[in-house]
Amino acid sequence: MTIAVVGGTGTLGRLVTSELRTRGLQVRVLSRSAPEHPIDLTTGDGLGPALKGCDVVVDASNNSSRRAAATLVAGSRRLLEAEQTAGVGHHVGVSVVGCEQVPVGYYKVKADQERAVERGPVPWSIVRATQFHELVAMILTAAARWRVLPVPHAALQTVAAAEVAAAIADIATGSPRGGRVSVAGPEVTDARELARTWQLVTGSRALLMPVPLPGKVGRALRAGALTAPAPDVRTRTGFGDWLRSAQR
Repeated sequence: MTIAVVGGTGTLGRLVTSELRTRGLQVRVLSRSAPEHPIDLTTGDGLGPALKGCDVVVDASNNSSRRAAATLVAGSRRLLEAEQTAGVGHHVGVSVVGCEQVPVGYYKVKADQERAVERGPVPWSIVRATQFHELVAMILTAAARWRVLPVPHAALQTVAAAEVAAAIADIATGSPRGGRVSVAGPEVTDARELARTWQLVTGSRALLMPVPLPGKVGRALRAGALTAPAPDVRTRTGFGDWLRSAQR
């Protein structure tokens, strides 16, 4: 089995690639910066040759800029068309738990990307993950440089990216689901509690500053839109344990 990992040089893509290779599978890394299989989802350049002979495609590409839709939605359509031409039998999309419930630009784009996969010509599975431990740690680290941690009240269920990669590998090596598989961390907690844990583990003296998050976005986050209390895959590593391991 040959599996192409689109966005295989990114944070999640690298982990998916490593996991699949550990399982003895042939993996092609596709991205704009990939040395052997450079591709551009915004134009479709390179997709045909890169996908030739591939059985499965994992789309771990990402873009959080204002041009996210060009990569994630229009790019997904180009990718799926190229997969059909190449005879790919399984497309695995990577998305975000609750993306259709939070009225923020990036999440709207991810929801649109899911619909593009559903309506596409290739049998598919979508793996939805909650927020990564890595993302929370990165945001808190950046904020702490200003000696303050502005954190809203939001229910989160963060997950280790490596454990998401393992779940994606499980799906990619199986039959297309024609549906969504949710992957979430072991516990639902508040963003402020995550910040306190981060302070304790890192020794940061930055001031934790609760900030209000009004409107539909705030209500959605407080209600747990980005959590999955009964996920299909519940991982084992909590934020504190992951952070302590990362600090070693």
